[in-house]
Amino acid sequence: MSSPATDRTVGVLLPRDLPADRILPYARRAEELGFGALWVVEDLGFRGGIAQAAAVLASTDRIRVGIGLLPAGARNVAFAALEIASLAQLFPGRVDVAVGHGMPDWMRSVGQWPRSPLTLLREYVDALRALLRGELTQRRGQYVHLDGVQLDPSALPDVVPDILAGVRGPKSLALSGEAADGTVLAEPVAPEYARAALGHIAAGRPHRLVAYNIASVDADPLTALAAARPGLEWIGEPDWHAHIAPLPFADELVALRSGCASREEFARRMPDDWVARLAVAGSPEEARARLDGLRAAGVTDIVLAPVGPDPVGALESLAAVLGA
Repeated sequence: MSSPATDRTVGVLLPRDLPADRILPYARRAEELGFGALWVVEDLGFRGGIAQAAAVLASTDRIRVGIGLLPAGARNVAFAALEIASLAQLFPGRVDVAVGHGMPDWMRSVGQWPRSPLTLLREYVDALRALLRGELTQRRGQYVHLDGVQLDPSALPDVVPDILAGVRGPKSLALSGEAADGTVLAEPVAPEYARAALGHIAAGRPHRLVAYNIASVDADPLTALAAARPGLEWIGEPDWHAHIAPLPFADELVALRSGCASREEFARRMPDDWVARLAVAGSPEEARARLDGLRAAGVTDIVLAPVGPDPVGALESLAAVLGA
C-alpha cells in the first residue's frame, strides 16, 4: 500500500512527557501518516532537544525534525555548532533549529539568565550561523567570545539548517526579523497574533513563521473542543499576554482568569468559541479551515500539539487535516 502524500507545511509536536518507549513509534507514525515535520522541545527537567532530534532522525526516513528550542544561555555556541552541524551532515535537509532566550525562571534557576537577553541572542545567532557556514569566526561580544574558531571541512554540512528564533516580545521579534531565518511562535497562535508578530518581525528577506497550536480533531466538534480545553489552561497567565492581546475578547479573557481560583476553573469556563479560536479544534473541516486562516495570516509552518492520554492515537485523528 502506498504511503500518503506528505504535507510539508503541517507538522506535529513531540510531547515532552511522552514515555520513552513511545517516542520512536510516535515519530515513525507521524511520518507514515504524512506529516511534514516533527518538532521536539527542550524544557528544563524533561529531555534534551539534540538527543531527541538525533534519535528521531535516525529512526525515520523523510520527516523533517525541528528543535524548538535551544536556550542561548545553556550551551557555548561553538559546541552547539558541533552538535547541529553533526545532525545536519548526517541527515541533510531534514534539520531545523530554533534558539531562544529560554523561560526566565528556568534559566535563573540554573544561573544562566543574562543581564541582556536580546544582546546574547543576537550574538549567539550570528555566531552560530557563521560557524555552520565554515567561517573562521572572531567574536568579542558581550557574551559570545570566539577567537579564530572554525569547523573543520570534514564536519561541515552540505545543507546549512535554518536557524530560527523562538521568541515572543516585540523587541525579540524584531531581532528575529533581522538576524534569523524564521521565527517560532509558541502556542496559542491565532491569525491575529501571527499578523501582529509579523508586524514586529518586519523581515526584509524570506522569513519562515512557525506556529505551534494545541490540536484536537473529532467528527463531533464538541468532543474536540472539550479535549482541547486542558491544553489551554495556562494561557491566562501574564507570560502569554502577547498571544492574547490582539484578540477581540482579550479583555474578557483577562477578566475571566482573574475571577477564577485556578487554571483548571479558567479552562472549564472558557466559552467554546474562544477555544475554537485558540486551538486547532473541531471537525476535520473546521480544523482545515483553521489551518487555512493561519496560512492566510502568514504562517508558513503549522505545528499541531496533540492532547489527551494517548498522543500516538491522537495522531490518527489529527491526520484528517492532511486530507484537503
